Amino acid sequence: RWQKVLYERQPFPDNYVDQRFLEELRKNVHARQYRYWAVVFQSGAVVQQLCSVCVFALTWWYMDAGMLSPQGLFGAALLCSLLGYVLFDAVDGGAGRWESGRTRWADLQSTLVFAAFTYGFSPVLKTLTESISTDTIYAMSALMLLGHLIFFDYGANAAIVSSTLSLNMAIFASVCLASRLPRSLHAFVMVTFAMQIFALWPMLQKKLKARTPGCYVGVTVLFALAALAGLATVSSVATVLFASLLLTVSCLCPFCLIRLQLLKDNIHGPWDEAEIKEDLSRFLM
Repeated sequence: RWQKVLYERQPFPDNYVDQRFLEELRKNVHARQYRYWAVVFQSGAVVQQLCSVCVFALTWWYMDAGMLSPQGLFGAALLCSLLGYVLFDAVDGGAGRWESGRTRWADLQSTLVFAAFTYGFSPVLKTLTESISTDTIYAMSALMLLGHLIFFDYGANAAIVSSTLSLNMAIFASVCLASRLPRSLHAFVMVTFAMQIFALWPMLQKKLKARTPGCYVGVTVLFALAALAGLATVSSVATVLFASLLLTVSCLCPFCLIRLQLLKDNIHGPWDEAEIKEDLSRFLM
């Protein structure tokens, strides 16, 4: 009788298997069953980041067209930052701050240092790309914002995720676009606003998502409506396309994911590569 061993000589060819070979066949062992509304809820992170890029581009367009003053944007952004700062601590009752050991005075110092540093270098930012054509600046900014969306941490455990790279690409795009604004003050406010919407706003999103899911859904819907309302003042065609994109990401893509799960057919059996489960760290000493 054939045995699945290598240390005995048997009167069978090397590639011989008997009828018991497929008894160990298993299908879709690690397949996950998704629920539609749970996937829609998780897609809110993608929707919010798309809206963040849209709001940032709209803000730059308003400032470049002279429809938004830097003083007005700075005041509104400062007010929103203060409200978000209070909400960030109120969501978990200050537990996160207590665990990190960071004080409000340290946060204020970091904010003042960043604002002073950015304001001092704003004339440099304004003249940084004078030798580069405007079309190249727009193309570079679009690519950087696209890269920001690709590498952003949406909560997935994947090798492509890099929060640092994503933030740096967004800031690089903001510096490029700020260099095309009329004055140094515009560049300073634009870069500051980019830090708020690309660095601080996602932190508040994650805290709301983890602590208050209902509030997170409401904020996502309101943010999407605000982005669509602002885009409607610029282009009706762009508004329709962006609304279609948001609906596709939040409604159609989760439906397609669940339907495609039914077609999954992964097989597992004795032909899989062996995995060492034992802790071998003692041999490395």
